Amino acid sequence: MAVKEGNLEAPTRHPLDWKNPDFYSEESLYKELERVYDHCHGCRRCVSLCNAFPTLFDLVDESATMEVDGVKKDDYWQVVDHCYLCDLCYMTKCPYTPPHEWNLDFPHLMLRAKAVKFKQGEVRLRDKILTSTDTVGNLAGIPVVAGIVNTVNKAKPTRKILEAVLGVHADARLPEYHSKTMRSHLASKIGAVSAGEASATTKGRVVLFTTCYGNRNEPVIGQDLAAVFEHNAIPVTLAQKEQCCGMPKLELGDLESVEKAKNANIPVLARLVDQGWDIVAPIPSCVLMFKQELPLLFPDDPQVKKVGEAIFDPFEYLMLRHKEGKLNTDFKTPLGKVAYHAACHQRVQNVGSKTKELLSLIPDTQVEAIERCSGHDGTYAVKTEFHESAMKIARPVVSRVKKAKADHYGSDCPMAGHHIEHGMADGSKTQHPMSLLRKAYGI
Repeated sequence: MAVKEGNLEAPTRHPLDWKNPDFYSEESLYKELERVYDHCHGCRRCVSLCNAFPTLFDLVDESATMEVDGVKKDDYWQVVDHCYLCDLCYMTKCPYTPPHEWNLDFPHLMLRAKAVKFKQGEVRLRDKILTSTDTVGNLAGIPVVAGIVNTVNKAKPTRKILEAVLGVHADARLPEYHSKTMRSHLASKIGAVSAGEASATTKGRVVLFTTCYGNRNEPVIGQDLAAVFEHNAIPVTLAQKEQCCGMPKLELGDLESVEKAKNANIPVLARLVDQGWDIVAPIPSCVLMFKQELPLLFPDDPQVKKVGEAIFDPFEYLMLRHKEGKLNTDFKTPLGKVAYHAACHQRVQNVGSKTKELLSLIPDTQVEAIERCSGHDGTYAVKTEFHESAMKIARPVVSRVKKAKADHYGSDCPMAGHHIEHGMADGSKTQHPMSLLRKAYGI
C-alpha cells in the first residue's frame, strides 16, 4: 500500500516505555534519531517553530552528503539541546504523527534522548539546580534570603559572576522569590470543605494546585484565581501538601525524579477527586503534566488517570461553567485592548482558546490572540548558550504586542509573559489573564 502523504486523522500519543532497558540504549536511540531526522529533513514544515529544526537542517545542509547520513552522531545532540518539549511541532505542524505509519513523535523522542543523557550523567550542575524548583524555592523563600536573592538577581556584577560560574545568562530575567507564598496567603483554604453547584461537566468546587512557580514566584496569580472562582460561587480548597508537578525534571530527562513527584502528588489529589473535587492549576505546563505526560509515563496507574481526567485549565473550567449558564458575567471594568499570548502548553491541551473567549465576554474589550511560542520554556531562556535563541524566537511575539498598542498584554504562562516583557524593554509590565479577569469583575 502506498504511503499516505500527510495525516488525515487526529494525532494520538503512545505511552512511553521508559522502564524498558532498550529505552536507554544509545545504539537504539541513534537509530531512531536518524530515522526521524531523515523524515524531518525531507519535510521541513517545522522550521519556524524553534531552534531545534534550523539546527538540524543546517547540520544536514553543511554535511558532505547533504543528507542525514552525513551528520556526525555526536552532532545529533545539538538538536536535542534546542528542544524544550513545547509540543507545537507534534500538535500543529507534523503530518506524520501516529496513527500515520511513520509514527513521528519528535518531542517524546527528544525526551528519550534527554533521559539517555541524564542516565549517562551528562547533565550540568546548573541544569540540576534550575530544575530543583522546590529545593531552590524553599531556600530562596526564607524572608531574609529572599531579599538577598532578588537583589543579587538584579545586580549586573553578581549576574556576571553567576554567568561565569553556572552558565546563567547575565541578561536573562530571573523570577523573584516571595517569602510569603501562595499557600501562606491562602492558608485558610488548606483542607477547607465547601459544597459547590455541580453541572454536567464540572463538580462546581476545585482544588487549587498552587505549583512551585505560583507558590514561590508569583503568588498573586493564585490569589486572583481564588477570588475569581469564589466570585463565581465555586469554592476553592488547597491540598494539605503538594510539591512540584515534575515538569522541570521531565524536561531535564530525570524520569526517576518525575516518578518521585508523581508518588507524592497523585495519592493526595486522587483522594480529593474521590471526595468530589475538580482540580485547577494556574500554570499551563503543570496542568499538561497531569493531563498528558504522567498518563503517558504511567499508563497502568489508575490514580494517575483519575487525576488526569479531573484537572482543568482555569479558563477551560470557567468556560465550561459559562456553557451551562453558571458564569458570572456582571463585569464592572472594561479592559480595552488586550494583546494575549496563548501559551504553548495550554494550546496543546486541545481545549480551544478559552482565555480569549472569556476575556472577549467583557464589554468594551477586544482581545488580539498571539498563537506563537515565546521561546522561554522555564529554563531554556536563562541558559547562557540558549538565551539569544530564546530572544530571537520571542521577537515575532514582541513585535505583535508592540504593533497592537494594547492597554494590557500577558500570557497564561507567567514566565512567557515576563519573557515578552523583557523583549519589550519599554518599562511596561505583563499582566496575567486571571489578574485581568479579576480587574474586570472589580473584586
